[in-house]
Amino acid sequence: MSALVLSLALSTAAQAGESAPSRPSVDAPELARLGPYGVGVRSITLTQPGQVDVLGAPGAVKDRVLPVEIWYPAVPAKDAKAVTYAGALPGQPPRGPAAFTVPGIAVRDAAEAKGSFPLVILSHGYSNTPEAMSWLGENLASKGYVVAAIHHNDPDISDRTKFAEPMLRRPLDIAFVAQTLQARAGAGAPGLASADPSRVALIGYSMGGYGVLIVAGGGLDPQGALVRAVPGGALLPYAQGGARQGELAIKGLKAVVAISPAGVRFGAWGAKGLSGITAPLMVIGGDHDATVGFSDGVRPVYDQARRSDRYLLVYQNAGHSIGMSAAPPQMRERLFDFHWFEDSVWRKDRIMGVDQHFITAFLDRETKGDESRSAYLDTDVVQGGEGAWPAAITDYDTVSPGGPGATWKGFCRNSAVGLELHHQAAEN
Repeated sequence: MSALVLSLALSTAAQAGESAPSRPSVDAPELARLGPYGVGVRSITLTQPGQVDVLGAPGAVKDRVLPVEIWYPAVPAKDAKAVTYAGALPGQPPRGPAAFTVPGIAVRDAAEAKGSFPLVILSHGYSNTPEAMSWLGENLASKGYVVAAIHHNDPDISDRTKFAEPMLRRPLDIAFVAQTLQARAGAGAPGLASADPSRVALIGYSMGGYGVLIVAGGGLDPQGALVRAVPGGALLPYAQGGARQGELAIKGLKAVVAISPAGVRFGAWGAKGLSGITAPLMVIGGDHDATVGFSDGVRPVYDQARRSDRYLLVYQNAGHSIGMSAAPPQMRERLFDFHWFEDSVWRKDRIMGVDQHFITAFLDRETKGDESRSAYLDTDVVQGGEGAWPAAITDYDTVSPGGPGATWKGFCRNSAVGLELHHQAAEN
């Protein structure tokens, strides 16, 4: 057997034995568990005509074509086969794209469950793909959310001459998709018939985090380095005080989650721009993020969004890749591919479980009005490892009920070590 055939055989065997990343690991906190709904997935394509082409000749325009994956609560047929997602990320230059597959729990085009569910817009990182975030989209859909993940079709991240396109397009794409899907949900479009357009949440990772913060009201600094870097002043009308800034607003916005958000290091908002965010906000980051920075990247988002009731979840010693799924088998043979997905310190399935838990608690409270979820979010223990395990609990598999000084509610024993959870109420 040749080395190539052996490699493909091993990869296929590993894939067959892998669980979908939307299924949490055994040590994941309580709210990471899948919800009561089956999950469907539907692919659509949206087109926004006549958009500025910042990579083309001066004054050039082109249609913006955006594939969107929609995960939704569903009632799949009993014998229906779950989907396997196929995606690709840039390989180490000069190699081309690195293809991978991810097992899912969703059934393509399954019948929609009856109900009215919040609409979540999910935006991936630079040169990423929605398939790498199925761990979150499927998980939330099983709990009663309609999740629309945009495929932004970014340029290859290794070509920095094209950096202006995602800087301009990320917030515009998010606003366009959110507004379009709100209208389609109101009309009962397939995959969206159960989505409630009056309850919207935005989730973004890395460049997607930059985008959702702008759409949520984080006004770009019109004199900042980032706005000036986009050719032809194309971003300027959408900055603070710009004639088109209001076009990015989303009606019914109830919550925002920014995972490893980009922007601060690029001078996106200045000292006051993020104070324009008033929706509840959860910021998630690793304090050793070398890509967007922590003390000069992630943390300032939390500190400067003063008019938002906000949380900061910190993974101590973690880097930037905390928004991606675990590395698929095809991405474990080259270090460059592996590092798209995996952290150097943390187990990825543990990161996904913690994120699924806290994002669920946050969205349930803010978009569904479930105040019982506050007990999972509001704690007097900032450093997760410092919470005391309740002495009365002797069953090893039981989760903590929370409470003053105790291990965070919903966490297994010893499983909050290395985490921090900060909270600040909104200022007037």
